Amino acid sequence: MAEASRWHRGGAPKPKLHYRKEVEIRTTLQELSLYFIFLINLCILTFGMVNPHMYYLNKVMSSLFLDTSVPGDERTNFKSIRSITDFWKFMEGPLLEGLYWDAWYTNKTLYNLKNSSRIYYENILLGVPRVRQLKVRNNTCKVYSSFQSLMSECYDKYTSSNEDTSDFGLKQETEWKYSTPNSSSPWHWGFVGVYRNGGFIFTLSKSKSDTKNKFINLRLNSWITRGTRVIFIDFSLYNANVNLFCIIRLVAEFPATGGMITSWQFYSVKLLRYVSHYDYIIASCEITFCIFLIVFTTQEAQKIREFKSAYFKSVWNWLELLLLVLCFVAVSFNIYCNIQIFLLLEDLLKNTEKYSDFYFLAYWYIYYNNIIAITIFFAWIKIFKFISFNKTMSQLSTTLSRCLKDIVGFAIMFFIIFFAYAQLGFLVFGSQVDDFSTFQNAIFAQFRIVLGDFNFAGIQQANRILGPIYFITFIFFVFFVLLNMFLAIINDTYSEVKADYSIGRRPDFELGEMIKKSYNNALEKLRLKKPQKDGDDKGKGDLAEQARREGFDENEIQSAEQMKKWKERLEKKYYSSEIQDDYQLVTQQEFRELFLYAVELEKELHYVSLKLNRVMRRISALQ
Repeated sequence: MAEASRWHRGGAPKPKLHYRKEVEIRTTLQELSLYFIFLINLCILTFGMVNPHMYYLNKVMSSLFLDTSVPGDERTNFKSIRSITDFWKFMEGPLLEGLYWDAWYTNKTLYNLKNSSRIYYENILLGVPRVRQLKVRNNTCKVYSSFQSLMSECYDKYTSSNEDTSDFGLKQETEWKYSTPNSSSPWHWGFVGVYRNGGFIFTLSKSKSDTKNKFINLRLNSWITRGTRVIFIDFSLYNANVNLFCIIRLVAEFPATGGMITSWQFYSVKLLRYVSHYDYIIASCEITFCIFLIVFTTQEAQKIREFKSAYFKSVWNWLELLLLVLCFVAVSFNIYCNIQIFLLLEDLLKNTEKYSDFYFLAYWYIYYNNIIAITIFFAWIKIFKFISFNKTMSQLSTTLSRCLKDIVGFAIMFFIIFFAYAQLGFLVFGSQVDDFSTFQNAIFAQFRIVLGDFNFAGIQQANRILGPIYFITFIFFVFFVLLNMFLAIINDTYSEVKADYSIGRRPDFELGEMIKKSYNNALEKLRLKKPQKDGDDKGKGDLAEQARREGFDENEIQSAEQMKKWKERLEKKYYSSEIQDDYQLVTQQEFRELFLYAVELEKELHYVSLKLNRVMRRISALQ
């Protein structure tokens, strides 16, 4: 066996060939160690951006501006207002009281109020709040001829082409005149439409009484009209205790159907990045991250240059490229955010009598945070590349690769039925049940039904006949039949893979075993552990030592010894001169040993065949 191994490796032993597995192990361990350092650095960097006080700041601000009730009506707050009358009550009540804090609870003045209000005594109101609305023109839709005698006006939903830019009302102050949108400001995606910047804008005053008079004047002069489609209330806060900015946007949408839909955004962000000593540690992690990014990019470029098109055949290589792209995008976002903060922050804080538009900075900062979150997600997924050499992970990856075709076929059948039920639910219950109000909502509602979260009473109330039929048949076909088929596909494939592994059809290269051997060898060299020797078979040990000196690795030596044992046992049983019977029974254990022996021979012959093909190709190239 040793001679065969020597022969099919090309004659004289070469270190690169004899120790290929050790080199691969060493390289993998080095990559794993380096990647763990990168991952720890990335975790420190990402979690250093998140402050637990962000949640509490958002919570107290949302409680103040969303949950505070309108005076005289404890059931009405910003979340529940549905009419223009309630909206003005909110503006003159909870909003006004929440924005202007001018005294302690004992009615004593705490600080100089010339600069700004301090909400909850700790959060400085930056500049003054801003209110703006977007309108649509009249006759942007067509009234049916039979109803033109009853209704001559028609206001369609908001689009940039339907937007009304003409002055209206008193036409004296800025709130009655249209302001052109800023091209750099992001659009707002609401429940009903997508709205751009600009519109009819007015800013509040530093004085609480002046602001209240402003609200009364706008209400009496009908600043909100039938063409109004959305109103934004924007303001920003800064808390020096925790070094956080809180950018708040309250949105009231007026759909073409009438009524009002409210939404809100609370962004707590850390725009002043480098203040404390811990922030400078984060800065060092950012520099280290860039160094790692350069190193990994160089490595991947070398691999692409070496393997060329074969590089793109591995899923792990695609994951590497995706991770590098995300890292570069995150670095670009970080640089862009820091530049914008450096250019805009001083100007925004300079004039306290105007609105300070921090929403632009918060918008890009949130996008940067989202990119970092996705990056660290895929960074953790990449760890599977290194532990895939483990037996359990190898079984899992082999199972998924084998049943991929069956899963794709099953997925086509599953989603045909799933989307058919989603369309049925949307058409039957969409006008009455919130979970089925849109086709997208119907899809997610069905996923929740599979997980046990459903509103059967609402479905039944929407349609007493089709509701129960839809629910029962969906549960039966999707939950009991299709999902169990999916589990059966994976379970059967896993059983086959496990059976193959049990009879020896497994990868020879297991990272855990090699790490264990390296650990034992290190202990033996340090004389902390006695070397393992077989005293009963000294000659075999001498042969093993000689094989090691000649350059054979441990796996080849063990494989040769195992095959020698099998050969001696089989020769003794079937080719001994003592046995005279022509027919001998073969036990299950003996059959398994014969099968394993054949598997090992097949591996060796396959390797010899590959070597011969390479030699023949080289000879052909030389000719």
